[in-house]
Amino acid sequence: MTPTLIPRLDLEALLDCALNAARAAGRHALDHRRRRREVAQRFAHDVKLILDKECQIKAERVIRRRFPGHGILGEEDDRARAPADIRWIIDPIDGTVNFFHGLPLWCSSVAIQVQGRTVAGAIFAPELDTCYLARTGQPSLCNDKPISVSKTARLQDAVIATGIDKEADGRKRSLKVFQILNKYSQKTRIMGSAALDICHVACGKTDGFFESGVFLWDVAAGALIVEQAGGQSEILTAGPGHQVAFLATNGRIHTALRKLTG
Repeated sequence: MTPTLIPRLDLEALLDCALNAARAAGRHALDHRRRRREVAQRFAHDVKLILDKECQIKAERVIRRRFPGHGILGEEDDRARAPADIRWIIDPIDGTVNFFHGLPLWCSSVAIQVQGRTVAGAIFAPELDTCYLARTGQPSLCNDKPISVSKTARLQDAVIATGIDKEADGRKRSLKVFQILNKYSQKTRIMGSAALDICHVACGKTDGFFESGVFLWDVAAGALIVEQAGGQSEILTAGPGHQVAFLATNGRIHTALRKLTG
């Protein structure tokens, strides 16, 4: 990384923009939740909504007004437009299936990366009235209060969140991993929003999160939030189309959980 690039950035301004972009996306979804059944594409185990695209546009407009020269990578347009050293990563509605069915566990996530390193991120859960923030060099916040990971030291005492891959081959592996996690942890949970799952690790409500079928926009902001809360995150593998296998923990159980999922 260019040594002078980070110091020249105003991290507070970047974080403020990320928060405003996440709020713009989340509030648009919340204000139009009566339209949550307007489907753009339907899949066997997923759904794309018209609101997904609308919410991404809302977030992008916030970013473009303040930082017109930066690159943007979003779930609803996974081409890295305007490639640059500085890139924003947007997931306009993470937990779309939850949102579609009226469950409150969904959020909007915005991260900013400088030469591949995430330096600020915001995750806004409108129906929970909850916002998670982080930037490098500062503790993570939940609704403006500092948060920290749990002190759970043994996997058998841990609550682990995970998810099931949407693709057939991936689902088989995900279900196998779920069985393993369920055997060696206290409890395993599937809650339907990777970004929120990672935030739950950051604030100590759970102890770890693993999923093999997520994408960069699902985890970019959450990874920094859990790290600045004292935890550990790791992309285990990276595949085509920005797909990753991702692990986040309180740090104390990281090695043990990695052995089960790696």
